Amino acid sequence: MLKGNDRTVQLTNVLLIGLDGEQFGVVSYSKAKELAAEAGQDLVMVAERANPPVVRIMNFGKLCYEQKKNQKAQRKVAAAQKVKEVKFHINIDQHDYETKVKHVQDFFEKGFRVKVTLALRGREMAHQDMAYDLMNRVTEELIPIADPDGKPKMMGRNISVGFTPKSGTVKKAAAVDDDADDDISEEIEADTEE
Repeated sequence: MLKGNDRTVQLTNVLLIGLDGEQFGVVSYSKAKELAAEAGQDLVMVAERANPPVVRIMNFGKLCYEQKKNQKAQRKVAAAQKVKEVKFHINIDQHDYETKVKHVQDFFEKGFRVKVTLALRGREMAHQDMAYDLMNRVTEELIPIADPDGKPKMMGRNISVGFTPKSGTVKKAAAVDDDADDDISEEIEADTEE
């Protein structure tokens, strides 16, 4: 914002934009201050490095409010990008393996990123080849619906790899809720007909 008594601003000519986006063209800085005062608004610097500098007549408080609101919305979106973790062990049974893979697929449908970890305990450290085989099996099964962030990596006693869902995998939350509502209403209708 350019204040009327700001002595640090030494501008001669500026490119002025009005309240509704109308172009006033290149005017003197003093004329721009007068037009802003007549409109009862503030004179806000939009592009300081442009030649000539671009200023706009607008409500500075409203601009600050909208910027804070946009930042808050961006933080919400960033917070929604959580990472879920699913842990495996070398001696996992087939049914348990299928269940955990199904959980990972459900996380992808909800739009979450997933970290798949294989924990090695005790003497299992001597059989790292079996651990990598299991991780490769998980990766191959998930590749149609997710992109791995890299190859499985050993960190301490854990082997882990991250996955990001592919764009077609993510179901809209609203669509999922609508489907659930439709199923419930169909069940209610079936019960009332009996």
